[in-house]
Amino acid sequence: MTRAVFAIPGDLATPTGGYRYDREVLARAGTSGVDLVHLALPGSYPNPSADDLLRTAGALVSLPAGDVLLIDGLAYGALPESICLSIKSPIVALVHHPLALESGIPPEAAARLRASERTALAHARAVIVTSRSTARILAEDYDVAPDRITVAEPGTEPVPRAGGSGEPAPVILAVGALSPRKGYDVLVEALARLGGEAWRLVIAGARDRSPDTDAALQAAVARHGLARRITLAGAVSDAELDRLYDGADIFVLPSRYEGYGMVLGEAMARGLPIVTTTGGAAAETVPEGAAIKVPPGDARALASGLSRLIASRRLRADYADRAFRAGEALPGWDDTARIVAGVLARAGADPGHPATQEGSSR
Repeated sequence: MTRAVFAIPGDLATPTGGYRYDREVLARAGTSGVDLVHLALPGSYPNPSADDLLRTAGALVSLPAGDVLLIDGLAYGALPESICLSIKSPIVALVHHPLALESGIPPEAAARLRASERTALAHARAVIVTSRSTARILAEDYDVAPDRITVAEPGTEPVPRAGGSGEPAPVILAVGALSPRKGYDVLVEALARLGGEAWRLVIAGARDRSPDTDAALQAAVARHGLARRITLAGAVSDAELDRLYDGADIFVLPSRYEGYGMVLGEAMARGLPIVTTTGGAAAETVPEGAAIKVPPGDARALASGLSRLIASRRLRADYADRAFRAGEALPGWDDTARIVAGVLARAGADPGHPATQEGSSR
């Protein structure tokens, strides 16, 4: 059995799509022949302190050469080259999305992160990404050879179809932590354009990641007089999230950029009509015809898409059926873990050569 260490910064229990991915891979890799153990790294990444870099270096450099190192890109992309060169284990990088493409960071910080991640990826034996879109970005903009890249899309488990709210005013659901990249400011602006149309919005996602974003969003809701129609639910339990999905009539993802958009898979699996942006991989996560797609950051287009679904129960039913059919074709978490485990096994068996699958970066 291949022995591997999965180095992940921060709290593994954090309720985001990236951490969910990491948890699922850790839990399931053993069934595919990889003994994968968790190594916790400091939570300050991608902006580590000097002390955190020292702690990270000590943990990674001490790993045996016979163990494969799988490392989450949130940390790996910010590692100095000196640490990358000192690691004895073959390195497999997991990139959910490039660090420089996070919204709301200053241009100079984005440039620094892009250069750091580009250098770090040059030292990885293999790179796992969560979407074909990210694979193309790494090949075209980060000079990662396509034969070193493997796509392992997030899994989506079968769930009952959503029952809907049963209310005259459709309930719109958005899921994801409040951050500039998620585009909730654009969503509020879009809904404010709808005038007297009946709707209610629930945003389920942690509110403590970006206090400035949370404060600005509350101010925008108040400014538009929408406090009675918009609920900022904060982080919710899995059971509560299931309840929110079941009681929704429309799902919306207003993100400026997504490395995959796991919540889109969850919405498709439940057969919800979807309005999403085309930011990053979100354009491909939902097949054509299974959602209304609009450009990221375009409040007018987002308002138009939402208005169409709010106004027509028949159109909602049509898109719901298309989304559900698309959801039935999505991979499960066992499929995701099997692909990741395969890359790790090949890296451990032949660490001097690319550990990818033929055609996996398509």
